[in-house]
Amino acid sequence: MTLPDPVFYAIPLFGLLIAAELFWMKRKGGVAYEYKDAAASLSMGFGSLIPGLLKGVALYAAFEWVHGFALFDIGYQWWAFVAVFFAEDFCYYWFHRLSHEHRIWWAAHINHHSSQHYNLSTALRQTWTGQIALTWLCWLPLSLLGFPTELIFFQMGVSLVYQFWIHTEAVRRLPRWFEAVFNTPSHHRVHHATNPKYLDANYAGILIVWDHLFGSFVPEDDAEPCRYGIVKNIGTFNPLIIAFHEWVAIGRDLARAKSWRGRLMTLFGPPGWREDGQGSTSADIKRLWRSKRAAPAE
Repeated sequence: MTLPDPVFYAIPLFGLLIAAELFWMKRKGGVAYEYKDAAASLSMGFGSLIPGLLKGVALYAAFEWVHGFALFDIGYQWWAFVAVFFAEDFCYYWFHRLSHEHRIWWAAHINHHSSQHYNLSTALRQTWTGQIALTWLCWLPLSLLGFPTELIFFQMGVSLVYQFWIHTEAVRRLPRWFEAVFNTPSHHRVHHATNPKYLDANYAGILIVWDHLFGSFVPEDDAEPCRYGIVKNIGTFNPLIIAFHEWVAIGRDLARAKSWRGRLMTLFGPPGWREDGQGSTSADIKRLWRSKRAAPAE
């Protein structure tokens, strides 16, 4: 069975929504655009289409190979579409969380967080190196369970399309029941924030329930506006630097490493870890923030 690519058909909608957000910004305010930044995001989006072709060739072959060992024969019955919705979203949560917790995957994901603005164009700032970094391994268990490759890729596209609209400051809060179940602009603003309070939270794709279940949910606090970007912003609109700067940094740190432990931690340890102890991981930043909050006022 051949299923459509949801992302391809959503591209015109992406353009219309960005235009609508720009119109909202001009009339109502509350949304920040820097046009060089938006152009960089668009360049990253178009650039990601090239490695995306790999998904349709090499990755398809890999998923099909694993599917040959499937535990169950899941076809395209109506319930398979329901089941893959939850199963793929679960896989996305863990892919996303691991991409923030291990530097080699963070190197492929960091470009999505590199904008210091939060608008719909930021959603298009997609990775160029995720396929090479093997981030797709998180979805392979779906093939082993027996979900057809076409169905898995279709649902991955649905998830990507859903996550486009949550990259905005124009939408503040949605009904409480919706906020409790689904990923929303409010939840995802927290995910993109660099405030110590918000670091490494809200990894959801479509369903925010995974963050509640696995202890990574942090609500947006109106008293503490989100600051966007990465902990150490790179200050460039050059797509090549945005895409590869963390890989270059990893190569530099590997060359400086003095032990095998240092080399392994450089690749697989948390972002910010340094062999000389001078780095700051998210856990370090949050620990320092909590200690300052707990300190008695002078």
